Amino acid sequence: MSFRALLFSSNFPKSPPDTISTRNKPHPTRPLFRVPLYSLHGCRLSPVSVSEGTRKRRSGKVRVDVRDIIESVRDSVKFKDGLNDVASSEDDLDSTVPWWEQFPKRWVIVLLCFSAFLLCNMDRVNMSIAILPMSAEYNWNPATVGLIQSSFFWGYLLTQIAGGIWADTVGGKSVLGFGVVWWSIATALTPVAAKLGLPFLLVVRAFMGIGEGVAMPAMNNILSKWVPVAERSRSLALVYSGMYLGSVTGLAFSPFLIHQYGWPSVFYSFGSLGTVWVALWINKAYSSPNDDPQLRPQEKKLIVSNCISKQPVKTIPWKLILSKPPVWALIVSHFCHNWGTFILLTWMPTYYNQVLKFNLTESGLLCVLPWLTMAFSANLGGWIADTLVSKGLSVTTVRKIMQSIGFLGPAFFLTQLSHVNSPAMAVLCMACSQGTDAFSQSGLYSNHQDIAPRYSGVLLGLSNTAGVLAGVFGTAATGYILQHGSWDDVFKVSVGLYLVGTVVWNLFSTGEKILD
Repeated sequence: MSFRALLFSSNFPKSPPDTISTRNKPHPTRPLFRVPLYSLHGCRLSPVSVSEGTRKRRSGKVRVDVRDIIESVRDSVKFKDGLNDVASSEDDLDSTVPWWEQFPKRWVIVLLCFSAFLLCNMDRVNMSIAILPMSAEYNWNPATVGLIQSSFFWGYLLTQIAGGIWADTVGGKSVLGFGVVWWSIATALTPVAAKLGLPFLLVVRAFMGIGEGVAMPAMNNILSKWVPVAERSRSLALVYSGMYLGSVTGLAFSPFLIHQYGWPSVFYSFGSLGTVWVALWINKAYSSPNDDPQLRPQEKKLIVSNCISKQPVKTIPWKLILSKPPVWALIVSHFCHNWGTFILLTWMPTYYNQVLKFNLTESGLLCVLPWLTMAFSANLGGWIADTLVSKGLSVTTVRKIMQSIGFLGPAFFLTQLSHVNSPAMAVLCMACSQGTDAFSQSGLYSNHQDIAPRYSGVLLGLSNTAGVLAGVFGTAATGYILQHGSWDDVFKVSVGLYLVGTVVWNLFSTGEKILD
């Protein structure tokens, strides 16, 4: 029988033997016997020895009182069993928590931002499909179409820097929530404005741009507080892939809705989706981990110890920010990148329809392929970038590699469009151009948090202002070029700016923090 079984059995003696005979006096440090005990955590300790301090001499005999030891062992084992019961109950409690509550909260925030950007581009690209039946109904020429397409960027331009300042000082939750509500209402009002007249349509499209203009600075602010540095490229790539999948969804569903219910149905249905997102955002999102009362302590410790952006911003050091060459590298590169991106975003269905002779449905569906490629490439690039950083490659080198792919890839494939005769090859070139463009999400789009984590919202607003200017001028200029030239001329301008961006980025950008 084991000692434990003997200890709790009814046969165990209630009191120890009175005496233990000894013929010779034991050595004062030699133990008479050993009793194994257990610590409170169930770990076996060194045997407890009964030595001369616990012996009593009486009539040449040694008396050893072990009752205290027995009680100690009994209490110790019982407490150990109690702790095991507590640990077991805690495990049972964890197992009863639904999986969606155990899902990391920081990735819940990332997924909500992803879905916001999904809606953002759904509401933006629907005009690029709807503009075809609208222009036929209202007799708009290409210059007017370019004006309507660019009017979105008027409002988008106004709120870039303001949205960044607002997000960095007030918090990203309120700013992003405001943006989604605002642009959803403007989307739903678009058909009404079009029927009232061209000036009303231009105003509503500009109002829509105001709402979408705050989205990127607000998102950048939130993720700088919620996402650890080691997960930065992947999280940003996933959020930006929401834009690409939003384009896929918008371009895929818009032709169907137009054929079944007319072009106004696109704006009504897409605009109404914002209410669902806002309800989830209000209940689940917080600007910072410190504001979330339901955040698990382990995750909060991980986030707070690995995120750089911690202290709130009170004043913006504009002079210091604008004195840094890497900031200007961001601004110039963002302009060069967005010129080509926004032209493809707004004019691609028209190119497919007029040059490749696809009908409305084919134009919308074939536009899906490049955006699907971008969604895949953005996440692939994010994984590659984080892996390279974790293996010891400097952040600066990684950002330059990824952005160089994001510039040179589109430049190469756009130059091939003038040499292909097959519509299938033209679509393939577009897809490859957009796919390599998506590597920019791990290049310049991740760089704001690298060089100025506390001012990431403001910095993104600043560089994206340049990007929006590229959208305004590029979209309007494309309409002008098409009236006096050809699509080859449109692509040549984009390729030239991609090359300029490559040179500027590799000369002046950095991945190190330059602003505290």
